[in-house]
Amino acid sequence: MQVRLDGRTALITGGSKGLGRAIAEHFVEAGAAVAIVARNQSALDAAKAGIAGRFQGARIATVAADVSTAEGCEGAARQAVAELGPVDILVNNAGTSQRAPFLQVDDALWQADLDLKLFAAIRLTRAVWPGMAERRWGRVINVLNTGAKAPPAGGAPTAVSRAAGMALTKVLAGEGAPHGILVNAMLVGIIESDQWVQRHAKDPRGLSWEEWKAEQGRGVPLGRIGRAEEFAALATLLASDKGGYITGTAINVDGGRSPVV
Repeated sequence: MQVRLDGRTALITGGSKGLGRAIAEHFVEAGAAVAIVARNQSALDAAKAGIAGRFQGARIATVAADVSTAEGCEGAARQAVAELGPVDILVNNAGTSQRAPFLQVDDALWQADLDLKLFAAIRLTRAVWPGMAERRWGRVINVLNTGAKAPPAGGAPTAVSRAAGMALTKVLAGEGAPHGILVNAMLVGIIESDQWVQRHAKDPRGLSWEEWKAEQGRGVPLGRIGRAEEFAALATLLASDKGGYITGTAINVDGGRSPVV
């Protein structure tokens, strides 16, 4: 099966590293023009150079923006459209893992987490939705984690904001269906990404990256952690016409680790 995105334009938040960059690479390979959004321009430049070096003729725009703010979301959407044209595919991938016991999470942390993970998705979707509806074709993919379905003790605020993201996915899927807009969520388990690289770097035991990955993978039924390209492959399918009958679902990409289907 050949999955193509020719003629489509995508906007990907958190697109300079990890899962976002992997998705950007797969989208470009499939023929899409891609706007990658992140806060750091140097990281964006490096990502663009790396992707363009692999795929000749790639159309890539870099957008330096803080999507945890309304101004950042509006500016990111506006710049992406100005450089590449109307957005057909939105991947809401921006986020970090913030976890602490409930009484240690103050209002500022709650607000910051919701702004980055929930309100960014709301605002960016609102910015591109009318154009998708007018063209009667659109895709919104919300990148969450498996805590959205199975919130663990000590999982606030991340599990709560991600659960809200899953509810948002279902609401939007119902509203988008009559207009040809498909909305799905992908729930991350343990997958190679920049966040896991950072966790490895902070481990004081001095394990190599391969040793550390093997250790993390022992709790996964498949016996290993996932690869970013495996995650990106599913995103590409959901963004394509081949995924044209999939909407309103939250798919675990976790090697079978989640206790909830």
